[in-house]
Amino acid sequence: MFRCLVLAGGTFMLCQGGFAAEADRSDAALAQQILQDKRFDQVETMALQLLKGFNAGTSYGEIWIRDFNTFIDGSMRVHSQDEVKERLLLFFKIQGADGNVPDGAIKSDQANVGYQYRYSDLAPGWAAHKNTVETDQESSLIQAIKKYIDVTGDRGLLSEQVGGRSVIARMDDALQYVLKNRWSDKFGLVTGATTVDWGDMQAQNGWGVVINEHTKWAISIYDNAMYLKAINDFIALEPKDYHSSVNWRKTAAKLKKSIRNNLWDAKAKKYIPHLYLNGSPFPANFDERSILYTGGTACAILAGLHSRSEVGDINRQFLEAIGHEKFATIGMTVYPPYPLAEFPDVAPYTYQNGGDWTWFGGRMIQALIANGYPKEAYAELSPMIDRVLKNHGFFEWYDVRTGAPSGSGDFRGEAGVLYDAIEQMKGWARR
Repeated sequence: MFRCLVLAGGTFMLCQGGFAAEADRSDAALAQQILQDKRFDQVETMALQLLKGFNAGTSYGEIWIRDFNTFIDGSMRVHSQDEVKERLLLFFKIQGADGNVPDGAIKSDQANVGYQYRYSDLAPGWAAHKNTVETDQESSLIQAIKKYIDVTGDRGLLSEQVGGRSVIARMDDALQYVLKNRWSDKFGLVTGATTVDWGDMQAQNGWGVVINEHTKWAISIYDNAMYLKAINDFIALEPKDYHSSVNWRKTAAKLKKSIRNNLWDAKAKKYIPHLYLNGSPFPANFDERSILYTGGTACAILAGLHSRSEVGDINRQFLEAIGHEKFATIGMTVYPPYPLAEFPDVAPYTYQNGGDWTWFGGRMIQALIANGYPKEAYAELSPMIDRVLKNHGFFEWYDVRTGAPSGSGDFRGEAGVLYDAIEQMKGWARR
C-alpha cells in the first residue's frame, strides 16, 4: 500500500517508496526551469506590445468578439480599465433586439468587405456584422465580461444601462437568443452550420460565413462547450437581486449531460464531429467520425466536461495525431483534414482544415495546466513559443508540412492565448 505522512497544508514529509518525494523534486525542478525560461519573458513582452490594439490582426479591421475574448487579460495590462470596458460595451450597443450578438464591429467608413452590415443609434460611427454559420458570439461576449470582472473586480458593469437595459439583462438576452434560435429540442444541444471544428466557414455552396438554402444544420462540440462555459460564467456573475426567467443552473446541468450522452464517444475517447439535423453534406462512404477535433475539445476541457484522466487520454491522442506531421503542434485544427472534395473552399492542411492555430493550441495548454499536467503543458507550449521567436511575431496559422507562417500577421488571438498560457505556467511554478 502506498502511504504518505503529511504536514498541515499538504506538504509531504515521508512517503513509502519515496514516490511523492520524488514527484516534489521533479515539480520543483520544472518550476525552476519555467521561471528561468527567458523565452517566456520575450514572448510576453512581444504579446503586450501587440495587444495595444483591439482589431484581430493586419488582415482584419474589425474588433471580433471571439478574438477579443481570448486577449482580454493581456489587454488589461496595456490599456486602461475604461478603454477595455468601452470595447465590451460596444457589443451590447450593437446587440440585436432578439439578443443576438454580432461577430465584428468596425468603423463605418471601413465597412466595405461585403458583409450585411447593421447599424445602431447607440453606437454612432460603427458598423456591425454577424457570421451566421457559427454560434459562439453570444458565448464569447459573456466569457469576456467574466474575464474583465475577474481582473478588475468591476461588478458595477453589470448594472450599467445600455439602451434602457442593464448589462446583466443583456447577457441574459444573449444566452436566451441561443436557446430560442439555435437549439435542438431533440438533443438538448446548441446548433449551427456544418463547419470544420471551431471554424466559421460552412461546407455548402454560397458564401461560407452565411446561412443559406444549402446549409446543413448540425451540432458540434465547440459551440456547445463555449455555451456551457458562458452559462457557468453568467451564473458566477449573476447578482442576487437579478432573476432570470430561465433556470440557468438546471440548463447547464442538462447541457453537460446532453454533451456527454450525444457528442462524447467514450470508447474512442474523442468527440464525434457532428450530429446532423437535416442530413449530412458528405457522401455516405465518407468516414467523418475518424476525424479528431482538437479546438472544440480543448474548449470542452476548459468548460469542465472532463476528468483529469480523460484529459490525459485526450492529450495523448492529440500528440499521436500531430506526430504524423513534421511541424505540427497541438494547435493543428483537425486530423486528418477533410478532403478537398468535401470542403472545396478550404483545402487540406490550410486555414481551418488542418492548419495549425496557436489560438486554440494555447487554450489546450491552459487546459493541461488547470488539470494538473504542468510537465506536458511546458513541453507542448515550447514549440509554439519557439516559432513566435523564429518568425518575429504572431501569425494566424502555420503550415504543418513546412512550418511556414500563414494568414494574418499581428494576430492578437495568438498573442492573447500565449500570454495567458505563460502567465498560468508561471503561476503554477510560483505556487
